[in-house]
Amino acid sequence: MATTKTLELAVGVFVAVGMAAFFMLAMKVSDITNLGNDKGYLVTASFENIGGLKVRAPITIAGVRIGRVIGIEFDEQTYEAVVAMSIDPKYDQLPVDSSASILTSGLLGEQYIGLEPGGSDSYLKEGDRIKLTQSALVIERLIGRLLTSMTDRDKTK
Repeated sequence: MATTKTLELAVGVFVAVGMAAFFMLAMKVSDITNLGNDKGYLVTASFENIGGLKVRAPITIAGVRIGRVIGIEFDEQTYEAVVAMSIDPKYDQLPVDSSASILTSGLLGEQYIGLEPGGSDSYLKEGDRIKLTQSALVIERLIGRLLTSMTDRDKTK
């Protein structure tokens, strides 16, 4: 009888530890721990196509997360997407001629913004706009171009 209770207690502890580990993993993957941590300075960038970029997507330099996307809007004058980014204040020496590209982690992973520092002596500050941008690579367009070039090549034979 005592061994049955000990076994039940051990299984209960094991299940509780497993659930706690699963909860911690879910928190880490969703990055919900940094939900209210948008105390950085705001910069914007315009892109012709943002693909699947979403609010809260990371902003990185050399693979290091330095901020988050905090808003995406459509500019009716330029017909471009304007992305608002919050950059962590400790990264306050980003040159004004830096460039922003929408990249994809992995083949079909989530999209994020990668910054490439420029060479200027002046730095981005609150409210600045990054002028050099590269839009998202849209796989459907690439496949369409490949198919078009293949059919054009077949017609010339």
